Amino acid sequence: MVPTAYVLVLSAVLFTIGAVGVLVRRNALIIFMCVEMMLNAVNLSLVALSNQWGNLTGQIFVFIVMAVAAVEVAIGLAIVMAIVRHKDTTNVDEINLLKW
Repeated sequence: MVPTAYVLVLSAVLFTIGAVGVLVRRNALIIFMCVEMMLNAVNLSLVALSNQWGNLTGQIFVFIVMAVAAVEVAIGLAIVMAIVRHKDTTNVDEINLLKW
């Protein structure tokens, strides 16, 4: 058995890497991947804590988070594809479609 503290440290490291990636990167696809990494880190911590406490509520909530992540990817990639067709770039600094 892996101690829960080790799993929570791994989850914190993965979440930190994802947060730094969202803040530093400018490519929309990389930002989406970093957001997914952050969601998976939260899922990992939910499963670890659910296992420690012997309660299945955290694991059920992980399925809800995974469904939301799948919807986010589908909608996000559709938006990125539409922007690439319109602007020919995925750089978020060059995308200003909402400006008048």
